Amino acid sequence: MSEIILGRLYRLRNSYTVHALRVIKLTKIGQKVNTQARFPMLPPNMLPDFRVRQRDYLLEISRLLTQELDLEKLLARILRVSIEMLAGQAGLIALKQPDGWRVSAAHGIAPAFLSYLTPLLAEEVVSELDVRELNRMLKELTYTASMGLLNGTGLPLAAHGQVIGVIFIFRNYADLFTPNDRVLLQSFADQAAIAVFNAQLYGEVSYEKQRLDALLDSAADGILILNAEQVVERCNPAFEKLYGLTREEIVGRKHGEIIHWKKEPQGTTLEESVVSGWPLTPNATLYVEGDIERPFPPHLPVGITYAPLLSSENKLRNIFVSVRDITHFRNADEIKATFISIVSHELRTPVALIKGYASTLRRDDAKWDKATISDSLAVIEEEADRLSKMIDDLLDASRLQAGGLSLNQADVAIPSLALRVTARFSSQSPKHQLVTDFPQNFPVIIGDETRIEQVLSNLVSNAIKYTPKGEIKISGTARPEQVIICVSDEGSGIEAKDLPHIFDRFYRSTNAVKQTKGAGLGLYLARAIVEAHGGRMWADPKPDSGARICFSLPR
Repeated sequence: MSEIILGRLYRLRNSYTVHALRVIKLTKIGQKVNTQARFPMLPPNMLPDFRVRQRDYLLEISRLLTQELDLEKLLARILRVSIEMLAGQAGLIALKQPDGWRVSAAHGIAPAFLSYLTPLLAEEVVSELDVRELNRMLKELTYTASMGLLNGTGLPLAAHGQVIGVIFIFRNYADLFTPNDRVLLQSFADQAAIAVFNAQLYGEVSYEKQRLDALLDSAADGILILNAEQVVERCNPAFEKLYGLTREEIVGRKHGEIIHWKKEPQGTTLEESVVSGWPLTPNATLYVEGDIERPFPPHLPVGITYAPLLSSENKLRNIFVSVRDITHFRNADEIKATFISIVSHELRTPVALIKGYASTLRRDDAKWDKATISDSLAVIEEEADRLSKMIDDLLDASRLQAGGLSLNQADVAIPSLALRVTARFSSQSPKHQLVTDFPQNFPVIIGDETRIEQVLSNLVSNAIKYTPKGEIKISGTARPEQVIICVSDEGSGIEAKDLPHIFDRFYRSTNAVKQTKGAGLGLYLARAIVEAHGGRMWADPKPDSGARICFSLPR
């Protein structure tokens, strides 16, 4: 490695020699003063003054240990004091980093020399270069680059048994640094090492605090930090949003004032657990689930996790509270329960009818006439069709949950499609008059004909279910950018309380459950198909005068 360094030094010598001579020239007058400040050459009457200065500098370094935590400012001050005490012209402090040595402070060094030295140190691997080798390299570099005009000495910065850096002082004296110089520099190095270690530790603590703040502020769940008396010390923005109060209104209040259960929750509450001796171990977490009251309705379904923080004496210091909004989970559970209830009921009915008629026809002790057999087979076919449609609807609903419906788009003439739908349902329901009303030259649109027919069939089927008799109309209107198709009936209409929910999955109104069969998927699937085409669906509120459900499709 020495050959590599010497090769670089010769290339650098010419530019740095000019700077070194300039330094000597500028400090020539002051050299006598500085020389007199050196410890071995001081007259006896000046020794007390020098020792007072030495004491004052050491006291200043001691003050820096407690007053200055900015690492950059601290290193700069330590370096200037060290240079002045040793009557030097320049110096640097290099700190050990995980990926190599770095010049962290420099004073009086030519930019050319520093720009050369910085990448040289950065190339050295920490594990392969000790302080003595670094000191030797700097001395050789200084002597060669200045053509023997400058020399230097360096000592390690060691704190808590670890070498964290090196302090190096350059001086333009012809003689070498004396043992007294090194003792003085070592005293500075020892003090400086502690100061640097504290500043680095403070920087790490500050970084960890910033990281913790960012973590708390960006967390999606609400978080509270309680002290041992269960008083809120901190809350994050997510909890402010969930609860409905600002941080200033939450911090400082007792846990029981904030987390107030509307009814008995599932699990043991924090207050009950503390009375029972919680926590006994650092990993003794609690989980409680229920509805909490908020300043403004409605109440909030939450799942709360409590985690303790214990001191080394096993005493409770803080409690971390994680509050998760479980509204969606509860809705999912309700949908699952509704799905199981509806599907089990709706599937059981056609299966029971099919089995009943088939068993009756198979009886050996009875002779059935042709009409009875035909009617029985018709019922079996009808229930099988209903069962097949329900299964198709469930599969479509599953596809929607998995990522949407696939569309096979082509030209679609909606008036012709509407005539086909009304013709099919007219033969099934003679009590209703199914009509279509479309203007001439109604535009052809681009869409999936099978899916649009499914939408019209679902709407007409619903109208037939909820209208004992009367007219059911499919009408269309053309707009510049879209077409609007409506299916209207003369039934009892849609109640206001049901209007916001009729397109929800598995939703069935009270009257619907009493009057008709179904799984509550028809309108849900119809709206999903329309939205997949880029349109929208809505219901017009017309209680006591029939219902009208419309949808739009882009032209």
